Amino acid sequence: MPANSIPVLTIDGPSGSGKGTISRHVADQLGWHLLDSGALYRAVGYAAGAEGLDLSDAEAVTRCAEATRIRFRDPKDGGETRVIVNGHDATDELRTETAGAAASAIAVFPGVRAALFDKQRDFRKAPGLVADGRDMGTVIFPDARYKVFLTASAEERAKRRYKQLKDKGLNVTLAALLREIQARDERDAARTVAPLRPAADALTIDTTGIAVASVVAAVLSVVRPA
Repeated sequence: MPANSIPVLTIDGPSGSGKGTISRHVADQLGWHLLDSGALYRAVGYAAGAEGLDLSDAEAVTRCAEATRIRFRDPKDGGETRVIVNGHDATDELRTETAGAAASAIAVFPGVRAALFDKQRDFRKAPGLVADGRDMGTVIFPDARYKVFLTASAEERAKRRYKQLKDKGLNVTLAALLREIQARDERDAARTVAPLRPAADALTIDTTGIAVASVVAAVLSVVRPA
């Protein structure tokens, strides 16, 4: 089957909008593959940090992106997909706010985005792909048959992250998370390369105060109209 005939559902949106959770549920219900593009950027940020690189050094970070080996390993117990970076299971490290900030910082570099472009496109395999990210529908899969953009208020997104991190035993404050989310929103929207915005043909869903099951149903209706 030609790659461009394989259906793709892109789910874009800012940090904390519910992309990861919704994408996993939708991919499971459709029986499609899942691309967590944010994990790729976090992995490069992690690898750059492990090498002691200056994250503002575009050339060094781009070389790191080109050289970093990233592999996803499905768990046998139905738990969280593991992310292997240069042979090391970095899944837990990649879920921290530090990793998220590093990913956002290096995503502004065209060289890094170019290095990860083909790696993301390679996830398009039968029977279909749910692609979770920030530029899936605008840059990586502009020809996707189905496109969704999730959003929510910054306050709601901060509360979600706060609960997630607290549940993991991490010491965080709601005020600090809100500041980080607002700063990341500004950075992601203002970058010159692939700024965060909905694709012109995407359905935008505001998830503020809406249960996960209801959002999943709304997204599935894009692929499976009633």
